[in-house]
Amino acid sequence: MLRLSGTGVTHSGLVRPHNEDAAFYSPDLLLVADGVGGGAAGEVASATTTYVVSATAMARREEDPTLVLTDAVSRAQEQVRAGVLSDPDREGMATTLTAVLTNGERFALAHLGDSRGYVHRDGELIRITRDHTLVAQLVDEGRLDEQDVPEHPWRNVVTRSVNGDPDRHADVLPLALRVDDRVLLASDGLTDLVDEDQIATVLERHGDDDAVEVLLDAALAAGGRDNVTIVLATVIVGPRVSADGHLLGAVLDPDNVVDAAAVRGARTA
Repeated sequence: MLRLSGTGVTHSGLVRPHNEDAAFYSPDLLLVADGVGGGAAGEVASATTTYVVSATAMARREEDPTLVLTDAVSRAQEQVRAGVLSDPDREGMATTLTAVLTNGERFALAHLGDSRGYVHRDGELIRITRDHTLVAQLVDEGRLDEQDVPEHPWRNVVTRSVNGDPDRHADVLPLALRVDDRVLLASDGLTDLVDEDQIATVLERHGDDDAVEVLLDAALAAGGRDNVTIVLATVIVGPRVSADGHLLGAVLDPDNVVDAAAVRGARTA
């Protein structure tokens, strides 16, 4: 049986007044959500999405992880929309979502937005997500050089997110992981300020617990201009455990979660 041995950190950064990021890690699930919308309650979107996806995954641990994540994203869209309908001041709230789920045999990835996912394998850092941003689209179209992305004024314009739109689907795909692979998920508060070569070096030199702290310190030393959230886990072999997992960031405040009672186990007709 394969599972994830993980850790994580989150920090509001040195500029933002509060933390709109949320995260979760357990032996089955890793998740990072970066709330957007500022005054439009980005922390509600990220916390609600984190709660919905983690609760759905924990209730359906034996199922195909691609199907579970697909359903969980749909539920998250519904709950974010419900949050807007209950409070019009939340109009415009949204969140990124990057999650990796296993049922002990297979792994799957779900992704919307510009939080990043990586696999560190045999000394190589492999990006497993594609940013859903305007600048990434411009790069794909040949209208912008990759090297110009970090300083582009539109670098944080996200084109796909959990924003309450039921037609806004995630990229959900199987993920081929093996024992000793390390999975890193992070909000752009890390990846905008710490480049991939530096991330790879940190992972090469440090175990998971130390690595997340070193990466956080590097983001803060580079200016800490955004919330920073990092989840890191190693794929191991071991018996299935019933650990509930760890919540980080905005989801720790239950007032940020829209109708927690709405998420209960498998969807029924």
